[in-house]
Amino acid sequence: MKIVILDGYTENPGDLSWEGIEKLGSLTVYDRTPQDLIVERIGDAEAVILNKVPITRETLDACPNIKYIGVLATGYNVVDVVAAKEKGVIVSNIPAYGTTAVAQLTFALLLEICHHVGAHSDAVKKGDWVNCEDFCFWNYPLIELAGKTMGIIGIGRIGQEVAKLANAFGMEVCAYGPRYKEDTISGVKSVSLDELFARSDVISLHCPLFDETKGIINKESIKKMKDGVMILNSSRGALIVEEDLKAALDSGKVGYAAVDVLSVEPPKADNPLLSAKNCLITPHIAWAPIEARIRLMNIAVSNLEAFVAGTPKNVVNG
Repeated sequence: MKIVILDGYTENPGDLSWEGIEKLGSLTVYDRTPQDLIVERIGDAEAVILNKVPITRETLDACPNIKYIGVLATGYNVVDVVAAKEKGVIVSNIPAYGTTAVAQLTFALLLEICHHVGAHSDAVKKGDWVNCEDFCFWNYPLIELAGKTMGIIGIGRIGQEVAKLANAFGMEVCAYGPRYKEDTISGVKSVSLDELFARSDVISLHCPLFDETKGIINKESIKKMKDGVMILNSSRGALIVEEDLKAALDSGKVGYAAVDVLSVEPPKADNPLLSAKNCLITPHIAWAPIEARIRLMNIAVSNLEAFVAGTPKNVVNG
């Protein structure tokens, strides 16, 4: 079986091994694949593995040998799964590999807002403490989380892990999710979306990107929030109308935002959040600790093994 990996670098920049996949066929790995080379590089391969390279109906038409597409991520919107199903092509994703990593990054963002650790360390190294008349100083308001309310939009695996961490910090937790029922998780109250907006000191996004969630944070929903609310997003960039969030940050209605994802990645130079006040942005790294990537690799190998054995799993277009 011919196997092609179209954009392997982000999953494996050299600190992991493709050995598990190599054992299953003749493997070619490309670090990155521009759009105009997708069809050429797939060629007559039967298995195609990718992260963010799009596979369209036109690509499937041009590469009729494809039998399997493995997505090196949980999200699979880069693949035309309808066209793949019509053509009998199995599409598998990687669920649940990054739950703890994403929850950890969510709190890293929140704690940076609360303490500005990096900025204070830089100030010390510049000599501000050496030259300080007092025994300590701080350049930003410092925030204690205990007693504050975190509202979690999307209470799946990651949302639940974030809720556990919030409880450990002494926060009250409320959650909105279509299938979440009261008392399913200890210490997490089920509320309507409007109640979540009104009650929360911190709002953290952990929902999938669907038509009904796209732009869920917008100028109208922000009006319903507390003044000075903190907004976190480690899910999907398009959950936020970025122009509206920038306006709210610049006006002070939203106190802080911290996001690991943007609507277009890498961002364009004119992305409004790049110039917004009190906005932290990290480059989509929540998923990327080596421990999480090892789990991802192991599941990717297992998915392909299952396909070869005739018992495909983690199929998203079944």
